[in-house]
Amino acid sequence: MNITDRQKRLLGRLNDCGYEAYLVGGCVRDALLGRECHDTDITTNALPEQITAAFTDCTVVPTGIKHGTVTVIFEDEPVEITTFRIDGSYTDFRRPDSVEFSRRLSDDLVRRDFTINALAADASGNITDISGGMCDLEHGIIRCVGDPEKRFNEDALRILRAVRFASQLGFEIEEETSVELLRMRTLLAHVSEERIRDELDKLICGRYCVDVLLRYREIIAQVIPEMRQCFGFFQHSHYHRYDVYEHIVRAVGSAPNELVLRRAMLFHDIGKPSMFTIDERGEGHFKGHAAVSAKIAEDVMKRLKYDNSSIKEVRMIIAAHSDKISSDKQIKRMVSKMGLEGFLMLLEAKKADNLAKNDFVYTENEEFDRFAETARRLVAEDSCLKISQLAVNGNDMLALGLRDRQIGDVLNILLEMVIDGKVENSRAELLRTVKYMKNRI
Repeated sequence: MNITDRQKRLLGRLNDCGYEAYLVGGCVRDALLGRECHDTDITTNALPEQITAAFTDCTVVPTGIKHGTVTVIFEDEPVEITTFRIDGSYTDFRRPDSVEFSRRLSDDLVRRDFTINALAADASGNITDISGGMCDLEHGIIRCVGDPEKRFNEDALRILRAVRFASQLGFEIEEETSVELLRMRTLLAHVSEERIRDELDKLICGRYCVDVLLRYREIIAQVIPEMRQCFGFFQHSHYHRYDVYEHIVRAVGSAPNELVLRRAMLFHDIGKPSMFTIDERGEGHFKGHAAVSAKIAEDVMKRLKYDNSSIKEVRMIIAAHSDKISSDKQIKRMVSKMGLEGFLMLLEAKKADNLAKNDFVYTENEEFDRFAETARRLVAEDSCLKISQLAVNGNDMLALGLRDRQIGDVLNILLEMVIDGKVENSRAELLRTVKYMKNRI
């Protein structure tokens, strides 16, 4: 394994003080796979106070001192350093009630979640592998270290992590591990909403998310029960080849790998089953499903502790994803309401939606690309799309005798009239229009 110079200096600092020290977990796995490593984790036989003494020139934060972990700010970047340990019993399905520090690396590796994460590397790049992780890396397998039931009882989040790793790496989950994670999925109720949210985000952005979301749909329904109604719900529509859930999944996989879009596609049709009707020709319809899906998305995202800005972005895309666009005037209105970036994301959502339908729908995506160019042109031409671009402002309204909410209401009306081409965006014309409106009230 290739070790970076910074990693060598980190391990060398502890080695020079007489301690064993190894890179461990995801940074070893990703380096061996040729993937970019974002976090460096180190395990050592040094006790927390000895780790602190080895890094007296650095800021050391006792982030998990109870469990033997400190965070060292080394060369301006944080690194977690943890003492070899043996975990005690787990009563909350997330963290050990107690830990016992150990002098043996093997004790630390055997307690880890999956074999591909139970690899350690010393400063020379030599690998310690006691669970067959190298073989599983080579063959693309996600396997629990030891007994899967025990591993998932220790930390229920591992159930979702296994599925997430499969989505990111394209690995197969080993049969016994797969059986147990499905059987024990109800333990996810013990995991915090924030941790579920973070794993879900990583899962839907995985390169292999489609296969994983289809195969492990029961895991998704465990954390998003509202999704279960979509399973096997046939759409009875000539536009669609898949049931609602598979359509959702394939739309997620068809969207650009941008988090807001992937989130929006995950929820974009979740309200369809409740809005289903079928006409006399046997054709299925889902009138109003966009608004219902947007509300369900908001409820789920609030439950999973997403921030308000993310919820607003996702809801805006979902609410408009079925809207027809037929004119430049309508594009102006939508850009005015959503902003250019929001409108462009909506078009990408529409394209992803189409790519999860029958083939004949795909040609519509060329039209969406033209709409995107129109929107960019309108913004580049400084078309009046926002109140701030009107030739009049709030002070002008005050001068005409308008007060409080009247000012905002009238400015919004003027903006709509300018966008619709009913009035020119000139100061004289807009003031004339306001005076006329006042006289008519």
